[in-house]
Amino acid sequence: MECTVSWTGAAGTQSGMGFIAETGSGHVLAMDGAPDAVKPENGGKNLAPRPMETVLAGTGGCTAYDVVLILKRGRHDVRGCSVKLSSERAETEPKVFTKIHMHFTVTGKGIPASAVERAIAMSHEKYCSASIMLGKTADITNSFELLEA
Repeated sequence: MECTVSWTGAAGTQSGMGFIAETGSGHVLAMDGAPDAVKPENGGKNLAPRPMETVLAGTGGCTAYDVVLILKRGRHDVRGCSVKLSSERAETEPKVFTKIHMHFTVTGKGIPASAVERAIAMSHEKYCSASIMLGKTADITNSFELLEA
């Protein structure tokens, strides 16, 4: 897997903290820093997600992918899946994630709660590389609700 991240401020202005990531699969992702009131030249322009927000979003995508796939492989009639992630970070550098809570909302027809619980556990224990990596610094918890379609 490869990715090239380029600073967008390098093209003439040399200000701002925007970056463009070009992934090995041919996609583009914009990132930006928060504005800095004290030193505006060192801050972003709030034009895209922060890099750490993309880490959190990628983790959510990774685990939701797993949950849907595991439920589908179990021949469950899954019709929707979302996960809301809330996190806390360390106060000092490096400001790693220290707590992450994932709340899943799974919609389907006749899916047993035990199947959803098992799919989430399998994702976090075996398949989701992102959450397993983040689990080295963060206490990761989860909850879910199951909605009948």
